[in-house]
Amino acid sequence: MFVIGAPYSGADLLGRALKQSRGFHVTIGQEAVRGVVDAFARSPSIQRGRSDAAATVLRDAFAQAWQVTAHGCLTCTPLCRDAGAVSGPGGCIEERDIVRYGDATPSLIYCADRLVEAFGDARLVQIIRDGRDVVAGMLADPEVLSWFRPGRVNVETEFPNPFFGIETEQDLALWPELTAAGKCAMRWRGTVHAMVRLRTALSAEQLTTVRYEEMLQRPGQTARALSGFVGDTVSPVAVRGPRRDILPGLEAGVWRRKLTAAQVTEIESVAGPDLRRVGYPAV
Repeated sequence: MFVIGAPYSGADLLGRALKQSRGFHVTIGQEAVRGVVDAFARSPSIQRGRSDAAATVLRDAFAQAWQVTAHGCLTCTPLCRDAGAVSGPGGCIEERDIVRYGDATPSLIYCADRLVEAFGDARLVQIIRDGRDVVAGMLADPEVLSWFRPGRVNVETEFPNPFFGIETEQDLALWPELTAAGKCAMRWRGTVHAMVRLRTALSAEQLTTVRYEEMLQRPGQTARALSGFVGDTVSPVAVRGPRRDILPGLEAGVWRRKLTAAQVTEIESVAGPDLRRVGYPAV
């Protein structure tokens, strides 16, 4: 069970819900996996023409990540440990209780097709969110913005470049002219295109799509739909506080108060048609 999506699309929330579901051993950013998927994301040429080798590397990485040991959770990210309610040296699950394995590591979307090759019974959940909210989240994250610094951008040596959403010569020519908002929008647009390709290539038994905004408004309904897809009970995503209001920072439409008019205009110029295509109307 793998959760994929753009940065700040809510993949981490879905991963948390799966991790808290009975019998699910779900990792989020475990070191062995993150090193591999980040390498595939940043250097897509590693995978091209080497699908069998890439699948083998992924299998090995997950075999290490999913090991259940007394101190295994110590190498997990704070997000993963928090989702599993792990505060000490113990683990998040007993091996005898595991029914399904899964992962929601960032950048999984850039090797999703290899995941299906590596695990014949893999089921993927892709999550889509308003690209403007995604951009707002990315702009507030120094780690995301660090990838746009000179010396870290590898669009000239890696083309096409799914990580940056650069698919055509026109995209490559436009890239230097974009602000950080435009570059984040291009990254979001690239993940949308990747999702469309996956939807075309995979069956309904292998892939399902969740809309972030519907997950917020109807977490129980989303959990039931995922339970039917997986064939097991999935816990609802925890998005509401004690007063039943959506937790700050998770609400839909945050871009309206976080983005400037100029940023919204640039996002529209880069990704407007794709926003409309996946159901997000213009301002």
